[in-house]
Order: sequence, then C-alpha cells, then structure tokens
Amino acid sequence: MVGIITYGVYIPRFRIRVDEIARVWGANAEEISGGLGVFEKSVPDLDEDTATIAVEAARAAMARRAVDPEEIGAVYVGSESHPYAVKPTACTVGEAIRATPNMTAADYEFACKAGTAGIQTCMGLVASGMIRYGMAIGSDVAQGAPGDALEYTAAAGGAAFLIGNDQPIAEIHRTRSFTTDTPDFWRREGQDYPRHGGRFTGDPGYFRHVQGAARMLLEEMGTSASDYDYAVFHQPNAKFPRRVAHILGFTGEQIRPGLVVPRLGNTYSGSSMIGLAATLDVAEPGDRIFVTSFGSGAGSDAFDIEVTDAIADKATFDLRQAPTVEALLEDPVYLDYAQYARHKGKIVMQQ
Repeated sequence: MVGIITYGVYIPRFRIRVDEIARVWGANAEEISGGLGVFEKSVPDLDEDTATIAVEAARAAMARRAVDPEEIGAVYVGSESHPYAVKPTACTVGEAIRATPNMTAADYEFACKAGTAGIQTCMGLVASGMIRYGMAIGSDVAQGAPGDALEYTAAAGGAAFLIGNDQPIAEIHRTRSFTTDTPDFWRREGQDYPRHGGRFTGDPGYFRHVQGAARMLLEEMGTSASDYDYAVFHQPNAKFPRRVAHILGFTGEQIRPGLVVPRLGNTYSGSSMIGLAATLDVAEPGDRIFVTSFGSGAGSDAFDIEVTDAIADKATFDLRQAPTVEALLEDPVYLDYAQYARHKGKIVMQQ
C-alpha cells in the first residue's frame, strides 16, 4: 500500500495584483482577470528561490509526522527554475532535512509536471523495496517576460510529499501518464524567459493530455467522476481546470478546495501538488481524490488517491504542526510593479 506519508507546502507572503501588472502595460485589467480567473499571484522574497521554497515545504512535511530522516532514501525536486544549471537542488533539500547520505537524488524538469513525475519515481522505489521513504517536491519561482501573458500568472511556491508504505495518510491506488512531443511551451538554455504557442497550449497541449491521462486512469480503475469526493487538475489559470473538470464529468464543488490559482497564480511544478495539499487539508478518512497534472512539452500524470484513517490520528500525523494552504494564502503583503520587478530580478541595482 504505497501512498502519502506526510506533506507540506510553502508559499511566499508577497503578492502582486493582476490589475497592477495590467496598469503598467496599459492592458484591460477586468478583461484579463475575468478571462484567466486569476486576481493576484505570489512573489518570492529577495532571498527566496526554488531551493529555499523546496526546503521550507520539505521541513513543513517533516514537522507533521515523526519520521526518521535517515530513512529517506530518495529526494527528487521538480522545477523549471532550478537556481543552478549544474548543481542539484535535491542535494540541498536532502541536507536541510538531514536525510541519509546513502540516498539517491536528482532534479527533474518537465515543465509543470516535474513534481508529480517525482512522486511516481518514489512510488516505484518504495514498491520495489529499494527505499523506505522518498521525498518528491514540486517547486518553482515561475518566469514570465515583462508584458507577456505569462507574467499575469507566473507565481512562486512549492509542495513536498513523502512517499512510503508505512501507515500512509492517503493511499495511491494507481497512476497513469499520457505523453507526446507537443512543443506548446519552451525555454532554451541561457534564455531568461520561456516562450509559448499562445492558444496552441490549450487544446493540443493541456486539454488533450489531461483528458488522455484522466480517461485512461478512470477506465483502468473502472470508475467515473461521481466516484470521487474531490478532483485536482493542473491550474495555469482558473479557466482551464474548470473546463476540463466539466468535460470529464466533475463538478465545481469537487474541484473547489484545490482550486487555489485565483489567489496564488500558477506555481508551475507546484501547481497541482499545492492543489492536492489544499484538498488533503480538508479531506477525511475514506475520501477519494482524483489528481491530474500537466506539463508542457507535453504530458500529464493522473493519480487515484484514497484518504486513510491515519490522517485523523494525531499521534501519527498532525496537520497543525505546519501551516495549511489556506493559512499560507492569508494576510498577504502586496507589492507595486517596481517592487515586484526588483523581487523577480527584472531590475538589478548596479554595483
């Protein structure tokens, strides 16, 4: 019974409103916010990056459950904004949480689904008996060029999931993936900002792959949307997950707890994982959760998850020992565009 042993999230406290970005570029704020369903996004502090966010999320996960860190045999960090081109973020996280040096570690890249790819890897290692626990993290300080459509949603945040088979708080029954070479979004080595195919990222990208993975998993499990209490889909904006949920037969109520993008923005590799964390924050034993990530380039990972009694046993898992997603979204500090540009490194003081 491989599943989630514990989890944690980190979201920076700084925000910028979509209408502030629109003001600078002379765009129609109501049209953009209404079209995207996103009203503000998180911004990293001056000293925050993918590594610090990943460390904070991992520490939050470890705070909620008494797990010997030396039993963690793998750490994988998925991101498209790793601070080093050659220097793994995963090693920094492993050291920070005092994991055993006798571990395997790697950084993953697959646009916004690199974190869920890490979950799948940890599942395989645990199920094979090679490791006891594996830490999978999705963390990003997402990039969007000034004035580009991505700038309105590209946010910062991350989630960490410890995978194992020792009294998991949520069992992962099955996972399936759907992957093709669909170049809807890319960034070449040395470029500061990604490029995208505009509307091309919708139907041939997001919707084809999310539906492909989701339908395959539903068919293999012999289930339908009504068999699940909650659903989480990758959320580059609020429009896409609502639309794909409707296509697949899920209701607005099923996706509501995990749909955090209106107040958070798109945290790329952290997106669907933070949505899952927000759902677990309110889930009860017996609840079933359907999750499908998406990463441009392009692929989706789908998961069938069932919450166990361990989530309600405070001697095993204590949610109160780290902030919930809702708590992390509360009391934001708002920046104007100039402050935001400084935080994001779009403007740099000359020495």
